[in-house]
Amino acid sequence: MNSLTWMDVALEQAERSLKAGEVPVGCLFVYNNEVIATGSNTVNETRNATRHAEINCIDQVLNFCNEKDLNYKEVFCDVDVIVTVEPCIMCTSALFQLQVRNIIYGCANDRFGGCSSVFEVPKIYNSKTKIVGGIKNDEAMALLKEFYKGTNPNAPESKVKKSRKNKDINTKNV
Repeated sequence: MNSLTWMDVALEQAERSLKAGEVPVGCLFVYNNEVIATGSNTVNETRNATRHAEINCIDQVLNFCNEKDLNYKEVFCDVDVIVTVEPCIMCTSALFQLQVRNIIYGCANDRFGGCSSVFEVPKIYNSKTKIVGGIKNDEAMALLKEFYKGTNPNAPESKVKKSRKNKDINTKNV
């Protein structure tokens, strides 16, 4: 299969995530042209901010390697990661540490992107990992826009302070 076909599968995963009330990110880890892990965000379900789609897939690959008695380091080096949204800085760092072969993503992540949008994680690693972005960008972005139309019931309350009434914050120490 090619990256467009794999991205369609990842987009289906993201749609399921949206229906479950999670940020709609779908992810696949492909090894030897076979999907060995599928994931989506489970941050709201688990109330754990680190449970991104990529991290959930990493756990599945480790289980796969244990079950098949494979060296996880060798497997990750031949894994293609297909994800609907540019991985965040945390996930990009994890993928580079594992030295995955390719990261193929849909839309950019202008808030947390670790491939190039916010921070260029690749610059701090000596890795052969290749990155390709913009695959089915519009479809991935449409899912994010749909999610952000609503409200996240698990989001913390805003900590923005109400305006202060004529308090002088520029007092000088004499």
